[in-house]
Amino acid sequence: MSGSFPSLKNALNFDAEAEVARITQSIRDLLRTKINRRGLVIGISGGVDSAVCAALCVKAIGAKKVFGLLMPEQDSSDSSISLGELVARHLEIDYQIKNISSTLTAIGCYEWRDQAIKNIFPAYDGSWKNKIAIEGGLEGKINHFKLIVEKPNGELLSEILPLNEYLTIVAATNFKQRVRKTTEYFHAERLNYAVIGTPNRLEYDQGFFVKGGDGLADIKPIAHLYKSQVYALARYLGLPDGICNAIPSTDTYSLQQGQDEFYFALPYQQMDLALWGYNHGVAASEIADELRLSTKTISYVYKDIEAKRKTTRYLHLPAQVLAELEVGNHNSF
Repeated sequence: MSGSFPSLKNALNFDAEAEVARITQSIRDLLRTKINRRGLVIGISGGVDSAVCAALCVKAIGAKKVFGLLMPEQDSSDSSISLGELVARHLEIDYQIKNISSTLTAIGCYEWRDQAIKNIFPAYDGSWKNKIAIEGGLEGKINHFKLIVEKPNGELLSEILPLNEYLTIVAATNFKQRVRKTTEYFHAERLNYAVIGTPNRLEYDQGFFVKGGDGLADIKPIAHLYKSQVYALARYLGLPDGICNAIPSTDTYSLQQGQDEFYFALPYQQMDLALWGYNHGVAASEIADELRLSTKTISYVYKDIEAKRKTTRYLHLPAQVLAELEVGNHNSF
């Protein structure tokens, strides 16, 4: 990779007014010409991505045609509910709070997760807070995951996750996103609305979404925008300070967890520029100088970007439709 970009500090600058106009016009056009729905449903998590998407929807078609859903469960933080309601009230949209804990219990989400955790920590009783964290990418190693639990006395324990337990915990927690999306599509069909997806460019590019869950939508308004740009739009759109200053989190595990801790190699401000640099062929040394990191570190980040694209390519694929057999050209059984 090569290239010279002397103004890297301004690489993610953009015209917020023009971008809002372009996105909102695109939403209107899609509803009218391709999707043929009369409004929009959006899940509101209390984070900046869903808040910005909701605000863009309101600007595009008006508050009366946007329906919000807040879908907490037993591991959700209290702030996700309060901030979600703050957004809905600020935008003056109709919304509903639906706690999905009982549904997740019924389909085994917590049971599968707890058994996998118990395999690692036999004393775990289901009440300990827990999360998964990623390691390895910044050292140029293959990424691996560790399980972190907090005992009732506040003691933190950590163990590297064996593959089976890792896959089971992730599969179980992915129920959360899939149940939420099922709920969104119920209301979309009830109202004859379309469903909005809220991934930003970092998440979309690096496969940080659940297939059939938060990766499923009819329109994804901000999948082309880096996280820093989404925050810029939040400020431009006049969203509440609690949203504009919110620290990105997964809000999936009961222990507080940042997105960079769970998935990305760097905090979003740095990861944005690293991904932009990778996409534009900028040498790792130039990005390293701008971020005040070592060239070796950015080289590892570039390799991590490539690795995540490769391993999550499946998530972007639509269902693979096989060619129809020609009549008379098939075997008899």
